Formats: sequence, C-alpha cells, structure tokens
Amino acid sequence: MSEGCSHNCASCGESCAERREKQSMVEQPHEMSSVRNVIAVVSGKGGVGKSLVTSLLAVEMQRRGHSTAVLDADITGPSIPKLFGIHEMAQGNDLGLFPAQSRGGVQVMSLNLLLPDETDPVVWRGPIIAGTVKQFWTDVIWNDVDFMFVDMPPGTGDVPLTVFQSLPIKGIVVVASPQELVSMIVEKAVKMAEKMQIPVLGMVENMAYFECPDCHKRHDIFGAGHMDGIAAKYGVACTAKIPIDPAIAAACDAGAVETVRGGWLAPVADRLEALDEA
Repeated sequence: MSEGCSHNCASCGESCAERREKQSMVEQPHEMSSVRNVIAVVSGKGGVGKSLVTSLLAVEMQRRGHSTAVLDADITGPSIPKLFGIHEMAQGNDLGLFPAQSRGGVQVMSLNLLLPDETDPVVWRGPIIAGTVKQFWTDVIWNDVDFMFVDMPPGTGDVPLTVFQSLPIKGIVVVASPQELVSMIVEKAVKMAEKMQIPVLGMVENMAYFECPDCHKRHDIFGAGHMDGIAAKYGVACTAKIPIDPAIAAACDAGAVETVRGGWLAPVADRLEALDEA
C-alpha cells in the first residue's frame, strides 16, 4: 500500500497486496449494442461439429421467438457464413460495423464477411486473432439480441481465454463426438470453464448414432458415446445427441442450415430459456 493510498481500489492502478476489489477484464459492447445473454459453444478438439451445433442452437432459439446472433470467434477457420449461405461482405460506417443477417433473421459476424475473397487464408499470430475477436464484441452494433452464441475455436488457448475474460459469458455448451479419445479432451474444456468460473449449461454429442431409414434401428457408428458419463461426473444435467444424417450435411453444404429440423437440441434450448428467465 502506498503512503498516499485513498483506499479506493476502483480508481487506482497500483497492484498492491491490499487491493479490495478484483478488477473486471470484461469489455463493454458497442454503445449502440444490446445483448442479453452470451453463450460460448466450445470443444476440446476440432472436427466434432461445433459450428453446426452453434448454428442449430441459434436457429432453434430464433424459431422459439428469441432474437439470436452468432459471433464467429474461429478466426482462422470461419465456417458460420457458409452454413447460413451468407456470402456478401459486412457493412459499416463511422458508427461501427453491422452484422450480416441470415434469411431467418439470425445476426452473424465473421472474419469471412470482411475478406475480399472468402477463401483467403488468415495467417495471423495469436494476439491479433484475440484482438479481432474482442473487436467483434466492441465494434459491431448488435441489434436487440436475446441470445448470442460464440462459435469458439477448438482447444483451450488464446482465443477461448480471451472470450472467457473479455465477454460477459453466462455459460458454455460443450460439443464432442463419441470416440473415447475425445472424452479426455472434453474434460479439459470442462475443467477450463470451471477455472474461469463459467457454468457448463449443456453437453452435445454430435454424430452420436446413425438411424437406418428402413428399419429405424440405431447404430453406434463410432462406438458408444461417453457424454452422459462425463456430464454425470461434472454435474451437468442437460445433454443432447445429434445423429449422423446425410440430409444435415447436404443442408450445410448448400448454406441452408436454417432448413434443418429435429428436436435433438430441445433440452439445451429449454435450459437456455430457463437461464434467460432466472
């Protein structure tokens, strides 16, 4: 403590041992933005369908009458615009950037919407990538959003840490596939959320099973999943499973994720609505 200490830690930049408040690192959104609930969709590894789950959750909540948005934080591998069939560049003016809007009304911001050619690679170092994600929160004008879903890059590195610290995350949804190796990596993501004191609202197992179109028998193509066991271990009450379905893949390839219908994510959507009402 310095000799001239005023005992007002909020206005002090010193890092003395007597600090009375923990300073928040959460960034303020654009002054013209309105976002009620921010939900991060995470995975321990790539290729498990995190962007698909992010999009389907946004579409499901939009169908339920909520205004939704997707912030694509996977800067080097952005796939959200393609899923929604959005190819035009985002617009902006002196006030800030404006998100693109899907056919169903979902607001979307992704680096692919700022590139002259959506196939251009993004060869940036970590700090620049993390800074861009922050700008998607601080510089984009999000219009009256009830639920914003943040499509995170896989793993527990710079960008997930930046999102957890800089955005007012109310909870996360963890996505995985059934393979046993993935279960270990899923636990890493869950433990990171615990360390950041962010609740796990639900867990989604993608490619969980294949249902024969003729006999309707379910087959575990990748073996029995481990999601329920992990959810029980960490006290996560809400789980969901998405099947392997060629129709889902075809819709995504066509930029028509909003045409996909199925009640697979209803338990997670119910949990989100309960969060909003709390």
